[in-house]
Formats: sequence, structure tokens, C-alpha cells
Amino acid sequence: MARALPQVPQPPTSLDIRIVTYNIHRCCGMDRRIMPRRIAEVLSALHPDVIALQEVLGLGPKGRGQDELLGALMGMGWVMASARQRHGYPFGNMILSRFPIVNDARHDLSWRTRRGRCCQRADLRLGNQTLHVYNVHMGTGMRERKYQAERLALILDQHQAAGPKIILGDFNEWGRGVTTDILTPRFQSLDIRPFVKRRRTYPGFLPLLHLDHIFYEGQIDVTHVHLPKSRTALIASDHLPLVADLRIHF
Repeated sequence: MARALPQVPQPPTSLDIRIVTYNIHRCCGMDRRIMPRRIAEVLSALHPDVIALQEVLGLGPKGRGQDELLGALMGMGWVMASARQRHGYPFGNMILSRFPIVNDARHDLSWRTRRGRCCQRADLRLGNQTLHVYNVHMGTGMRERKYQAERLALILDQHQAAGPKIILGDFNEWGRGVTTDILTPRFQSLDIRPFVKRRRTYPGFLPLLHLDHIFYEGQIDVTHVHLPKSRTALIASDHLPLVADLRIHF
């Protein structure tokens, strides 16, 4: 008698993840209190899988940095990329992930004598796929951002790795500007208008400008977007976190 062959479980064809971008302003809130635990409280309430933070202080002359503390409080793997020194502390971008971080890199975006800026990349292992996350903090000047957007486009072009890409962070643009003009011919720009009435993320307590953005490339669907406006989120930083639920197809 013929025996039925055991059924081999098929790998999932898509994965839902929640990603957050958040400028934490050195964990200094609108009340001028520096409280990393308050930032962690805001983030923990969001149940994120991947987090891109800007304006993080690393390990300095007085010991433990905000990066190490936030990683421990969130219970997530993390990598830090310093853009410049601030009072003896590395100061820059940080990516946290519930997925394994298999590689990371730092790309300089600094322009002339302006403050140091960088693009941080982390490659995350999602099963047998890799998700490439680029965490960006751009400058405040238009000519500065034009240079940085062109430099970012070149970095993305040179990184010809397989797998979807997500580019997110504080772009310091509240409308369509040079960054959008340079990136949108190739990347999808996440449009938050269908999901939220008020799209502003800065300043935190009374947001007037939409500075934080997400771009992506690959088979990705945006299923939901929201801006948390809890009492804690409104005062924990001078930005609000931007949260996106994504479905990544393999």
C-alpha cells in the first residue's frame, strides 16, 4: 500500500512588520527633562519590530550612553552610527530590531562646515530574506539637503544588494522639496494622508511641521500609519514618532 508523503510546510510568502522613525532629541523632552526611560515608554507602547532613532547620545566620558540604555530597556538588538561629537559623546543615529542585524554601515552626509550628518544602514535577516534599513537625519539648509539627497541616492545606487529597502528618518522637509524630488523617481514615498488627519510631527507638544518621512523599494504594502499622541509622546521629545505597518512580500 502506498504511503502518503509527509507535507512539507511552505515558507510564508509575506511578513507583517511595524517600523518606527523617531527623532528623540537626546531624550530631552518639551519639559527640558532628559529621560531615556520616557522615550522607551513611548516606544514600548507601540510594539515595534524595527526602530530608527535620530539624535541619540552614545557612550561618552561619563560612561553609559543612551544607545546602550535604550537597547536594554527595549530588549532589542541595536547598532549606533555617530554623525559627530557632542560634548565628548558620539551623537547620531540608532537602529533597533527584533530581527537579527547581520550587517551595518555608516555613510557620511556632512556638507562643508555644517553640522555632521550621516546615513546609517542595517541589514536585517527576515527568515531567508534580507531587509535593508537606511536611517537618515538631514540638515536644515536647502543647499545642504540637496547635496545630502544626491549623496544618499548615490549610496543607495551603489548598494546593489537583493531585498527590499526602507529609507526613513528626519529629512527636515515639511513639503515636497529637493529630497523628495531626487528620491521619488526611484522610490515609493509613503503617503500618510489616507491614514491620519493631522500629519505634523514637529514640534512634539504642538506639531506644526511634517519633517519625518519614509521611502521604500521592493514588494512592500503599507497597511496602516499613525502618529501616537499620548500625553507622554507629546512631551517626551520635540518630535512625534511616525509608525508604519508594512507587509513585505517575498
